[in-house]
Amino acid sequence: MVRLPFESSTPGIARTKLAAFLTINRIDSPVIDNALIVLSEMIANAVAHGTPDQDGTMEISWSIDDGLLNLSVRDAGHCTEMVPRPFDEDSLGGRGLSIISRVADKWSVDLTGGTCVRAELALA
Repeated sequence: MVRLPFESSTPGIARTKLAAFLTINRIDSPVIDNALIVLSEMIANAVAHGTPDQDGTMEISWSIDDGLLNLSVRDAGHCTEMVPRPFDEDSLGGRGLSIISRVADKWSVDLTGGTCVRAELALA
């Protein structure tokens, strides 16, 4: 788990850290590419729609368990519902959850204690 600033530059920082972790663990390039996309969207959504923790950060984590890459982004925001919007190629925004739902094998939202978005990607 890492705590990173609640800023628009955070997806790039997190991508670099995740790419290093996955490379060290010898994960295939297509999985790395997909994981970086999903994590970027998760963080961008948190920054755009969430709330930083009291220290101005968000919690980001990843792990490999039983052939799955687990990604998680938690912020202090509270929302009532998070659902993907229909994918519209002409829209300039609002595609984050649609992208996550298309790329990740599974994803979920936990709204207890802030907002935590989790995603799973199969490694094989």
